[in-house]
Formats: sequence, structure tokens, C-alpha cells
Amino acid sequence: MIEDRNINIITDVDGKKLVLIGNIRFKVKVRDDWKTVEEYLKEYIGEFYEIEETSEKIYISTDFPDEYTSSESRIALKGAAAKANAAQAIPELIKIATNPKHEANRKEKHKTGAVYGWYRYSIRFALPVYDDKTGKVARYNIYSASMLVRHANDGRKYLYDIIICFPINYASSNSLSLIMASTSSSPLSVAAAICSAVKPLLYIFIIILASPIAIPSSLIP
Repeated sequence: MIEDRNINIITDVDGKKLVLIGNIRFKVKVRDDWKTVEEYLKEYIGEFYEIEETSEKIYISTDFPDEYTSSESRIALKGAAAKANAAQAIPELIKIATNPKHEANRKEKHKTGAVYGWYRYSIRFALPVYDDKTGKVARYNIYSASMLVRHANDGRKYLYDIIICFPINYASSNSLSLIMASTSSSPLSVAAAICSAVKPLLYIFIIILASPIAIPSSLIP
């Protein structure tokens, strides 16, 4: 396990899990910045993590760091910084993955690595946004994403990529004290802090967008 990670899993009022990432570790302003992210991801190679909901083991193979940092999803979407910093929370994102959807493999290049097809899981995470003047955390952007897993010829499931969608909501600075204390607070109290800070109409969209995420066909392996 990579050390020095400020990551917590919290639960909202609907009982749905969210990974709270406490720091912005990576700034990916130019293409070369992704090399740092790729080196960080290599620390996960050889590990496996279990999805809490289904008890499935998801393995990290040597192809994951390169795919994560150079895939079409990273180039095509504006959520580059979100994807880069989600790299800090790979174990927790796997743990909270939910709503699996299976698709048959359609590409010859994956006939071995994904012979039994692909699985797409729904995940959510939050990243801090800092105040330009004070440098302190002003709010958290909440992202919805899809975790792609390939089912290989050895029978194992391997993490392949994470496709980030745009922020779907935010938690304001009014809730920071409870959010940051999530490891010692009850899930209900933490959820209440988030929900009290979120605009009511926007929060409706969190519930709606918790369903499977539509991904452009060009981004599907």
C-alpha cells in the first residue's frame, strides 16, 4: 500500500459510498506531468483489492499505469486533473464500486486480456478546491466516474481504466469540519454535513446520476 495518502470513504444519506480525497497531489498542466502519475500508479502493480458489495477481487496488472495515463479518456475529457488525482485512491475506489454492467469484448487486440469481456462499475469521489487568496480548501467537487475492468483468460479481473465525468455537485466550506473528521464521525453525521451544504436542486442530480454512466463509444476499449 502506498503511504502518505489522505483518503476516506464516507456515506451519504442514501447509503451510497463516496471516496473523499484530501489533497491535490498532481498538477497535470502538460503531457509530461502524466509521467509522474504513471510512476505513482506502478506502486499498485501486483496488488489486488476487493469490491465490498460483491466480494470480487480486482487485480492491478502492468498494463494499467500506461492505459490510465495515456488512454483516449484522458485526452478527450477536460477532467484531466480529476483523473490524475483519483490515482491516489485506487484501493478505495475499487472497494466502493457498484452497479456492475457486463459487455462482450469486441476488439481483436483484447482477445486474450479481455476474453470474457468487460465490466463497468459506477464510482464517485470528491476532490478539494482551494481558495486562490487564502490557499485553504473552499469546497469539494464531487465527481461521477466509470471503472472499467477486463476479465482475462486466467479468470481474473483486472483494472483497466477509470473514465471521469464532469463534477456533478459540490460540498461547500461550511461542511469541511465534519467532512475532514469522517474517520471519527458516524457516517450519518458526515452525510448530513455534505447534504446541508449542497444546493437542493443539484443534489437531485446526484441521485439521478448514480445510475450507470453513459460513455461515448469511442472511449470504450
